[in-house]
Amino acid sequence: MQRQTTLANGKRKQSGMSLIVVMLLLIIASVLGVGAAQLASMGERSARNSRDMQLAWQSAEAALMDAEFDIHGPGISKRQTVFGDMQSTNSFVTGCGGTGNGLGLCELVESARPAWLTVDFDKNDATAKTVPFGKFTERTFASGSVGVQPAKAPRYVIEPIPDPLNRDKSVNAPPAYIFRVTAMGFGPRDDIQAVSQILYRN
Repeated sequence: MQRQTTLANGKRKQSGMSLIVVMLLLIIASVLGVGAAQLASMGERSARNSRDMQLAWQSAEAALMDAEFDIHGPGISKRQTVFGDMQSTNSFVTGCGGTGNGLGLCELVESARPAWLTVDFDKNDATAKTVPFGKFTERTFASGSVGVQPAKAPRYVIEPIPDPLNRDKSVNAPPAYIFRVTAMGFGPRDDIQAVSQILYRN
């Protein structure tokens, strides 16, 4: 809108509001644009975080499946003699085994914290007490830096628990066990972690 003023000499002076209105519209458009860009950036970060966590969960689930094959996978596991008929805990040690066929086998101590809360799942060197995917089943797991893959293979531990559904209460009956398997999977970075747990019964 323009306003015209007549001066004393008969000339008309124009004082316009157009520049102010245009500047205000530009400022409003800029604020809206910055807000939209921030929303888009937050949405992209949220989607990426969700993808990374899904990758870690799937990695942990893969480790649980590998542990099932390890416990009772006929012709697949190298530890068939360890688990046998699931009635012995001789191979399970306090604090979890760290070598040979005892790797990742943790004795259940009633008065102590569960073993899966005490072991370091991040550790993957010779002192690790968790089982890496495929260690006893020779299955493979894609991990590393190529594409969107877990930073490293998932790991698990196994604890024996007396089977509460054991129906044989006779004096000479051997104890029956189920196994608590706890696995940790990793996302594209080491610090993105997911823990999953199952109770396995034959």
